[in-house]
Amino acid sequence: MTLYLIVCATGPAPGVGELVTLSQRAGWDVQVVATPLALDFLDLAAIEEQTGRPVRSRYRLPSEPKPPRPEAIIVAPASYNTINKFALGIADTYPLGLLAEAPGLGIPVVILPSVNPSLAGRVPYQASVARLRAEGVDLLDPPPAGEFPWHTALEALSRRLP
Repeated sequence: MTLYLIVCATGPAPGVGELVTLSQRAGWDVQVVATPLALDFLDLAAIEEQTGRPVRSRYRLPSEPKPPRPEAIIVAPASYNTINKFALGIADTYPLGLLAEAPGLGIPVVILPSVNPSLAGRVPYQASVARLRAEGVDLLDPPPAGEFPWHTALEALSRRLP
C-alpha cells in the first residue's frame, strides 16, 4: 500500500524522516512529496535513500513513468497556506493538485498542521478547517510548540482504515 507524505515548508519539515520510519514500520510503501518551498528544508538524498524513491515536487513530464496512486495521504507538517488553499480547491502546485483530487477519489487524507496560535485562530483558517472536515478530511488540531508529534498523524490514519 502506498502512502504519500506531503511535506510543507515549516519548522518541523527536516524531521519528516521520523514519519517515514514510522510509516514503513506500519507496512506502508512511502512516497514523499514536497511543496516547492519545502525542498530547501529537506535532506533529499537521505529521504530518497530511506524511501527508495525520489522526492516529488512537480507534475511529471509525459515521458516520465506514472507514479502509483496513493491509498492514503498524510500532510505533515502542513502550513497555513497549504491548508487554506486545499480548502478552497486551489491546485497551483503538484502537492495541492494531489490534495484537490483526493476527497473526490475517496483517498483518506490526514493533516497534521504546523500553524501557530495566532494563525490558527483566524477566521480564514477556521473556515478552512470546517470545510475540509465537512469533506471527510481528518484535520488534527495544531500541536503545542515543542516536539512535533509525527506519530499522531499515523495514528489518525490507522483509525480511518479498515
